[in-house]
Amino acid sequence: MSMERLLETIRAFDGVLELAPTEGSPFPEIAWGDHFFYYAPDGDVPQREQPYATIVTKNYPDDASCDLDHPDRWRLNIHVGRDAFAELTGESPRAESTAWDYTATDVVLPHPVYRAQGWVSIINPGARTHELAVRLLRQAHEDAKRRAERRSANRATSS
Repeated sequence: MSMERLLETIRAFDGVLELAPTEGSPFPEIAWGDHFFYYAPDGDVPQREQPYATIVTKNYPDDASCDLDHPDRWRLNIHVGRDAFAELTGESPRAESTAWDYTATDVVLPHPVYRAQGWVSIINPGARTHELAVRLLRQAHEDAKRRAERRSANRATSS
């Protein structure tokens, strides 16, 4: 699966907001070329809300174990929650990680930094993980939508 094909899939979700920082944007240079996805039908980045998925195209200072600085390597990161994390990896998100090869491609891996929060990663999703990746992305999007609707309902009742 190419990154462009995956981006087209995510961009088709209802209410998705994609932040894709580029040179000259107000975002830090380290984020240029990466993609951050939120449920935000109003087009405003949700306050106090993390993206539900990201695509990163390079190593970050605290996250270099996936070897993303090589050409044509990128990583899809998805917030799946603790239960789905355990199903997908066979481990508790809070457990010490076993010996994962964080450079492996087309394999579901615990996120090297955010595993405790229920995040998984796939480097260069391909034939083995394409359908699963899309299913996990749809679920993460729907979970973000439910959280947004709950917040909206709570604000309406407290007003």
